[in-house]
Amino acid sequence: MAITEFSKQYHERMFPGCVSGLLETEPEFIERFDNFAFDEVINQNNLDDRIRMMAILATLLGCQGIEEFRALLPATLNFGVTPVEAKEIVYQAVAYLEIGRVFPFLHTVNDVLTARGIKLPLEGQATTTTANRLEMGIKVQIDIFGEVMKEFYKSGPEESRHINHWLADNCFGDYYTRKGLDYNQREMITFCFLAAQGGCETQLISHAAANMKIGNDKQFLIKVISQCLPYIGYPRSLNALCCVNEAVKQIDQN
Repeated sequence: MAITEFSKQYHERMFPGCVSGLLETEPEFIERFDNFAFDEVINQNNLDDRIRMMAILATLLGCQGIEEFRALLPATLNFGVTPVEAKEIVYQAVAYLEIGRVFPFLHTVNDVLTARGIKLPLEGQATTTTANRLEMGIKVQIDIFGEVMKEFYKSGPEESRHINHWLADNCFGDYYTRKGLDYNQREMITFCFLAAQGGCETQLISHAAANMKIGNDKQFLIKVISQCLPYIGYPRSLNALCCVNEAVKQIDQN
């Protein structure tokens, strides 16, 4: 086999002392995949290992890669992602992927953390109450998207206006206001959720623009897409890149 030395060393950092059984049953496939995902892709850019792993966790949630998520979660912890950060990524996914698809991932996180001797529940991260979640959610929307969001929660046709209200108090008021991840990290993982699940181009363009507004610039988003490509493939990665370029175009026109 011709697995590169860099790939071997990176794999060892991810999974210390672990030898995949697929080396015996799928040697040609593992050679090509490991050399691509754990050498060529890693060395394409200088994205921080910890940020890379957070993006990959969010991407695996988005594409419903539960088995790969289970396999990689210990590696993300080995690279410095904290238990709180891992939990926050899963919690926020509910707003974008819905509970039916996220519930198995929540159990997986609990299983992995418990196996590592980490006591649950973790320290609470909520900063809002039922009384102020709407107000604080609107503030987050304004901080990320701008003043255009100030009255958005009560906009739209009366019959569906409640959904924009929920977007403010639930999506942003319940999740984005939590400690554990900052705005930049939350917008990055949202971008990954949307890119990985596909079919959300309007929202993906909007959140690509939001990422750039708060400092996750175009080059950063391209790095994220590149590092997540082995986990979601070329069609959704290229689609995400098109959405980033469309967001840049819209920003330049405004």
